[in-house]
Amino acid sequence: MKAMLTDENKNLIWTEVDKPIIKPDEILIKTKAFGVNRADLLQRSGDYPSPDGCPEWMGLEISGTVEAMGDIAKEKSTYKIGDKVCALLGGGGYAEYSAVKYNMVLPIPKGFSFEQSAGIPEVYATAYLNLFLVGNLKKEETVFIFAGASGVGIAVIQIAKAFGAKVIASVRSDEKKEFVKQIGADIAVNTKKENVVDVFKNNEINLVIDCVGGDDMGKCLENMARKGRWINIATLGGNMASINLKTMYKKALTVIGNTLRSRTEDEKASILKSVQAEIYPYFENGDFSPVIYKTFDVSDAENAHTEMMNNKNTGKIIITL
Repeated sequence: MKAMLTDENKNLIWTEVDKPIIKPDEILIKTKAFGVNRADLLQRSGDYPSPDGCPEWMGLEISGTVEAMGDIAKEKSTYKIGDKVCALLGGGGYAEYSAVKYNMVLPIPKGFSFEQSAGIPEVYATAYLNLFLVGNLKKEETVFIFAGASGVGIAVIQIAKAFGAKVIASVRSDEKKEFVKQIGADIAVNTKKENVVDVFKNNEINLVIDCVGGDDMGKCLENMARKGRWINIATLGGNMASINLKTMYKKALTVIGNTLRSRTEDEKASILKSVQAEIYPYFENGDFSPVIYKTFDVSDAENAHTEMMNNKNTGKIIITL
């Protein structure tokens, strides 16, 4: 089979590798599409390697068809050969086939394409994890999501609004500002033109999901509502921030670092089960769905990465086979 490796200059190379041999508890999926995530760019640059036991190539979420199943996977799951599925991976999704533990696999929602379904596992699991299991979101609280036009940002807006929260989203263009308002954000902030600290001063913000970090983090944090929770999932704007510790203890604020990829297999399986039980009904009722920005053929994967590197996307970038 073929998979997406990188050469010594970090160029993407679609090349022959060994086809996976599944274990008894695994499902072999023939890939139809895979989602592009910011973590893929980090892994490509050498900063975020696949966890032990995963293939060396990139890819956290895929969709496709069931090609083969181990005996335990047959016994413990409801899938059968030929079923349309999507799956969460620790790495290795940029390939024609992936061997996936049966409890990391989800059915494709009714009426969804392979392209839409490839945009579900990583981003909706990340959004659910941080909103509810880590962020402990309550109805009528206010959520602030940085990079609201990203795949995760869109999922956070959709889920939080459906849950009954108020949502504020930051973006970096007027075009994206209008986009996030159209998909449900109550307030949108273009941080190239507006001071994000003022937004925190003027709104009672209870929960922040932050992929930016950097200099403004401390200033925003100290203007959160009492018992506010700030969850860092990346640091695209910088790794360092100055935090007023006195304000933190006076307001009982919490700062948490979190990634889905570092969770245990059992934790991930539980999150996916919750996504299927609690988020799939919204998909299948037509309330919301992944927003696909562009699809690229696997032969054009370099341009797909360039789009994300340049922050062009409003929604998911998907690569098809």
